[in-house]
Amino acid sequence: MADIKLTQSLSDIEQHIEALESRNAFQDDVIEQLNTELAIHQTQISELKNQLKLVAERIKDNGSPGSGKIEPEAPPPHY
Repeated sequence: MADIKLTQSLSDIEQHIEALESRNAFQDDVIEQLNTELAIHQTQISELKNQLKLVAERIKDNGSPGSGKIEPEAPPPHY
């Protein structure tokens, strides 16, 4: 009787170990996928920051007085 319980207990432990190993392998795969996505997003964020900086500089240059831009003409006196 003790041998049957011991065998059953070992079988249960083996099943739990297999389940944990399977879960661990799945988690490793998910972590690798997330790491890849994170690296891609970091690159995209860096590129977007650079583009935003360029747009901000262009807006600043276009809005500054004396930038060589011609002021709009005033309406004629009879208008």
